[in-house]
Amino acid sequence: MRSIYEVIRRPIISEKSTALSEIANRYVFEVAPKANKYEIRDAVQSIFKVKVLSVRTMMMHGKMKRVGRFETKRPNWKKALVTLAEDQKIDFFQTK
Repeated sequence: MRSIYEVIRRPIISEKSTALSEIANRYVFEVAPKANKYEIRDAVQSIFKVKVLSVRTMMMHGKMKRVGRFETKRPNWKKALVTLAEDQKIDFFQTK
């Protein structure tokens, strides 16, 4: 059994994910590649103290990048799209 801090690696903060959180109450996280939806749901609920309605996951394939004359591949990673209940919210940037 993985620790909740091993399951959730980091939140994905981008223009698209910020719009999703404002409009549809969905948040995007990078998660461990072997983590399943139940582990992700439990980790988000225990870390942020919110009610998770659904979890969608997808494998993001690493891109090919050039370093000088050599071509390398970035590693694959897993992304989770977490939908919260209507009255729930996660504030990544604590504003006072």
